[in-house]
Amino acid sequence: MKHIAIIGGGPAALMLATGLDTQKYRVTLFERNKALGRKFLVAGDGGLNLTYQSSVAELISHYSPSDFMDPIIRSFTNANLMDWFKQRGVATFVGSSNRVFPDMGWKPIQVLNKILEHLSAREIEFQMNTKWTGWNTEGHLCFENRAALQPDITVFALGGASWKVTGSDGNWNKAFSARGVQVRPFRAANCAFSVDWQQDFIAAHEGKPLKNIALTFQDSSVKGELVISKFGLEGNAIYALSQKIQEALLEEDQLVIYLDLKPTLTADQIRDKYRRSRRSKITDILKRDLNLNRASIGLLKQSTDKASFLNPDRLAIAIKSIPLVVRSADELDRAISSLGGIALDEIDAHFQLKKLPHSYAIGEMLDWFAPTGGYLLQACFSMGFALAKHLNALEANSK
Repeated sequence: MKHIAIIGGGPAALMLATGLDTQKYRVTLFERNKALGRKFLVAGDGGLNLTYQSSVAELISHYSPSDFMDPIIRSFTNANLMDWFKQRGVATFVGSSNRVFPDMGWKPIQVLNKILEHLSAREIEFQMNTKWTGWNTEGHLCFENRAALQPDITVFALGGASWKVTGSDGNWNKAFSARGVQVRPFRAANCAFSVDWQQDFIAAHEGKPLKNIALTFQDSSVKGELVISKFGLEGNAIYALSQKIQEALLEEDQLVIYLDLKPTLTADQIRDKYRRSRRSKITDILKRDLNLNRASIGLLKQSTDKASFLNPDRLAIAIKSIPLVVRSADELDRAISSLGGIALDEIDAHFQLKKLPHSYAIGEMLDWFAPTGGYLLQACFSMGFALAKHLNALEANSK
């Protein structure tokens, strides 16, 4: 019986372990922490967003590169994932913005325990507090405080480089680079970006939300929400643009994004509402007739001169397109996920590393991007499922 070593204990690794045929393989999972699923639990802070309910085609369109993710997501879709959890006693519901969560009352640790219960019945060996450190000169796997190992197959699921507290520090990149595997530099993704606010504005509006807005950068526009912070802007709207913004910041010291405070209205409709209002004060018109909050109105005042603020035509245009100068992303360890990692052309269609035979890499250690909203977990679960299916078929065909 061939031996598979799984290095890492996050969502991709756990789904892989649940899917491998233990009648065909002896499976050992190595985890550097005392417990499995640390990043899974951190991802559940504020609500465990498991996936996103939409058509499969729409789901895939949110990933980059989408052609890489297409066959992976189709092998284990959002509907498949919801059904998988249901079979293990975890019912789900669709919340706001089509995000999918465990039923009310379920805590992330309870969901994780359901996964671990399923694993515990599958004759899988777990080696906790076991940190992988690289390869020795013979190409065997090396760990802290234990002998080197030469499994038949190795699957790396070591995570990206955000949330170091969970063990995802990205330090594995040095070992892979030394073996000739191209690892692209890590950068923050799904993160806040800096904006130089005026002092009086940030003093009055720090921590305030901007709801039902749209952000545009280059040819991409995203509807969602933002939160004003002393550093700049955070929230799902700017997270979804983080990859494109980061790519642009590699070439430019600063760039401009555009904020639409009323994406459901055209500039003409805004002008019409303004002119039909019976209120005399502009701030009252903005608040009562256009339903803008104090933070939005403050942002308008900061971004327009007095003449434009007093002119209904200019003000309507400003409401639809406030320019905001962005200079940098927040620090990597504060990001929800990371860009960079093993270049996708280093693996084949089944995640096998071309320069390291019988070795595979899945999850966030590969260089792909997904916005928040359940896409990250869905992709990691899908990768684990797809690789398990491939390895099971591989061993069956070798008989």
